[in-house]
Amino acid sequence: MVTEQLDFSIKSSKNILLVSHINPDGDTLGSMCGMYSLIKDNYKKMCDMVVVSPYPTTYDFLPYADKVKSLKEMDLSREYDLVINLDVADIERCADARILFEKAKQSVNIDHHETNTGYGDINIVEPDAAATAEVLYGICEKLNWTISKESAECLYVGLMTDTGCFRFSNTTERAMTYSGKLITVGLDPADVYQKCYESNSKNMVLFQSYCVNKAQFANNDKIAYTVVYKKDMEKYHHTEGEDFTDGLTEKLRAIKTTEIAFVVKELGANISKVSMRSRTANIAQVCSVFGGGGHKLAAGAVIKSNVEDAVKQILDVINNKNLC
Repeated sequence: MVTEQLDFSIKSSKNILLVSHINPDGDTLGSMCGMYSLIKDNYKKMCDMVVVSPYPTTYDFLPYADKVKSLKEMDLSREYDLVINLDVADIERCADARILFEKAKQSVNIDHHETNTGYGDINIVEPDAAATAEVLYGICEKLNWTISKESAECLYVGLMTDTGCFRFSNTTERAMTYSGKLITVGLDPADVYQKCYESNSKNMVLFQSYCVNKAQFANNDKIAYTVVYKKDMEKYHHTEGEDFTDGLTEKLRAIKTTEIAFVVKELGANISKVSMRSRTANIAQVCSVFGGGGHKLAAGAVIKSNVEDAVKQILDVINNKNLC
């Protein structure tokens, strides 16, 4: 029923906006560009796309990425017929684009996070899906949408990146089946992998080695964490278009004894960002304490403290909840 509502809304809308979440990753970007491609091919309509913060240049290869606009290029007073949020777990995660979402004649929320509260007029949220791209593929099947090579590549990037190249525990039979079907459309999985994971700069690789080298451990090595300072990123010549911390948490979780891994990144004098990964513990419980969220084994939050205090607070919450 809800997919039919989406179909009707797209058909009846003259202007459509697609929105990704702040600090865009492969799933939100792949899903957004994939939806752009799907609407163009199946409804012969063009959409606007917006990112509320710069996305990693790694994803410049995505079909239609050149059509993506920054928030400063948008007219925030405009009223769209339809605004679709993709992979935005919480309305706050689309920052100032929230204005456009709430002004729209109709809003759609397509996501896979279990913490999503269903804030749209139309909500297609599947917590059991590995990625929002998987949710989109399911919509394609229900509405008999044609999937072009361009659409397939975008959705495949979403599925591949949110499952850690099909290594994470959220990799299900359905995720693998959908990915296999996308490959049959004509994309080259080895080429897509190379573009996503083997195109890092020397500075990024050296920076991550530095961060891993200064990692700290707690609770008999069950907790592994590292702190990322702005001054260190500047030392390694970080640029806005490259996410130096991408994959860093997974490197710490890969240590045999690690149950919970996290990276605390300095955003300002008294504001820090935490990214957490776990083998078995429900770390969404930890991040929710700070107003964040995500999935049971992968979550994040922004903490209004300096990085040293943020680390202490995180460790206290983990210990108070007896997570490891």
